[in-house]
Amino acid sequence: MRILLVEDDELLADGIKTSLSLKSNAVDWVESGEAALHAVQVSMFDIIILDLGLPGIDGLTVLRKLRSDGNQTPVLILSARDQIQDRVKGLDSGADDYLLKPFDVSELQARLRALTRRSSGHRHPDININDIRILPSSYQVFKGDDEIKLSRREYAILHELASHRGRVLSREQLEDLIYGWSDEVSSNTMEVHIHNLRKKLGSQLIKTVRGLGYTIEFSA
Repeated sequence: MRILLVEDDELLADGIKTSLSLKSNAVDWVESGEAALHAVQVSMFDIIILDLGLPGIDGLTVLRKLRSDGNQTPVLILSARDQIQDRVKGLDSGADDYLLKPFDVSELQARLRALTRRSSGHRHPDININDIRILPSSYQVFKGDDEIKLSRREYAILHELASHRGRVLSREQLEDLIYGWSDEVSSNTMEVHIHNLRKKLGSQLIKTVRGLGYTIEFSA
C-alpha cells in the first residue's frame, strides 16, 4: 500500500519509513501540515499517518481540511497527547484510529492492515480470490496449498488489485499506489510485473480491460 507519513520528528519518521518500506509499502514522508495538504492533491494514498504536533498547520487542522474537502483516505493519528479528550477530539475530527507514542512498530503495522481491510470492505484478515489466498499479516500468498513467492512489487500490485474489489485500476493508478516519489519507474515496468503475476498465479487471475487498466474478478 502507499502511505503518506506526516511527522516532523526526523528520527521517528526515518524509523517508521524504513520499517514499513520493508513490508512491501511505499512510504512518502512530509514534515508539515502544508506539505501534507499539497501531497494529497498530487498523489493517491491508501492511508495517511498523521502527527498532531506539526509546525505551522497542526494535525487536527489538516485532518479537518481533508474531510471538509471530501478526502476519505483513512487517517491514523500518531500522538504523544494521551488525554481522553485529545483522543476524542481526533476521532471526532475524522480520524479512523489513534495510536499513542511511544508505540511498537508491529502494532502500527497491524492497525494499518485493519484500516485497509475496513476501507476496502474486507472483514476477514485474509483475502481469498478463487484458489488464491493473500495473508497481509505475513505478506504471504498461497495458490491452493502451495506458497507462491512474489517480489515486493508483485505482492504490492496483487494486494492493491485485490483490495480494490470490483474496480479497474489504470497503469498510472497502480504506479501511483505502489511507488513513492523517490522511485524510478520505467515505461514497461507494470506490464512486466503483471506478466510475472500471471505466470505465477494463473493467466486468468488478472484481467486486462482494454484501454482502461487491470482488475481481478472474484468468484468467491
